Parts: sequence; C-alpha cells; structure tokens
Amino acid sequence: MLDSLKDLFRRHSLKKYASTEPTSITPLDKVHSAVAFIDVEDTSFNECKNALMIFFREHNIKGDIFFFDFRKLTEGERLITSITTTILKKDLNWFGRPSREKVNLMLSGEPDMFISLLPSTDYTLEFMAKCSKARFKIGREQLPGSTFDLVIKDPEDRTLNEAEVFAELVKFMDKIR
Repeated sequence: MLDSLKDLFRRHSLKKYASTEPTSITPLDKVHSAVAFIDVEDTSFNECKNALMIFFREHNIKGDIFFFDFRKLTEGERLITSITTTILKKDLNWFGRPSREKVNLMLSGEPDMFISLLPSTDYTLEFMAKCSKARFKIGREQLPGSTFDLVIKDPEDRTLNEAEVFAELVKFMDKIR
C-alpha cells in the first residue's frame, strides 16, 4: 500500500516538474555550462571530481558538481563535500524527491549538459535528470522515458568506477562534432 502510494506521488511529481525542453547529443563547442552528479561513496570520488573540474576548465564550461551522499554519518564524522551542493538523505522528502533548495540550485546554473556518473536508476536521480532543462543529458543507466541522450554502460565483465566512466565519456565527447 505504501509503495503504491509512493509510486503515485513520484509519478505526479515527475509529471509536474519535468522539463519539456527538447534534448539531443550536442558537440562540446556548443556546451557553455554543465552540471554533474557523482556519488561520494564511489572509490574514485576525488579522482572523478578533479577530472570533472579539469574537463570543465579545459573546455571553458561553467560546471557545477553535485554530490549524492546517503551515508549515515556517525558522531564526529564530517561531510567531505560542500553542504550546498551535496544531496543528503535528510534533503529528500518521504517519497525521495530532493528539496526545492537543491533543485533550484541545480536549475539556477542553467546547464546545457547534464552528466550523471551514478550507476543508478534511483528516483532522486531520475527527478533531478528529468527536471533539468539541459539540452544534452548523459547517464550510466537509461531512465524510464529515455531521459538520457547518451548512456555509458559498464562492460559486461566488470563494473567501472566513476572516474573510469568519465574517462570513457571524455573520449567519446571529443569525437562528437
């Protein structure tokens, strides 16, 4: 019963807030701003964050990086990312939608490109991807409704960390003209 109610609220929320902007694969020279999502629990978190910042700088892209951190922090343990751009469990409502503050912060950058390096189809990520007005959306797992224009999948024989996926994405992006 609770799951069906949760699904109902999720569908309604997506319908209400989803962007209607058309999306497509876009060459890097047409991308001026971007938003990326990474998971702080990934083993390559710092490497990936640094690679993203270098990529944005090299391509003259105003980039924002948001972090998913759903860990339960113990007393004395601190966040390793900015509280402003980190989506915590407490930032989600009862059915998984991020707070208006976090969504508005993502939207305020008016990104041309949305990058998700999370290997997930989690509702929180789906909500952020679908409400983004980015013209080019990239992810690791396709979301319902074919949200992503480009999906970078792991090879069948192993799971890649976020930094490895981003390195492959950069190779691909350099080929798009």
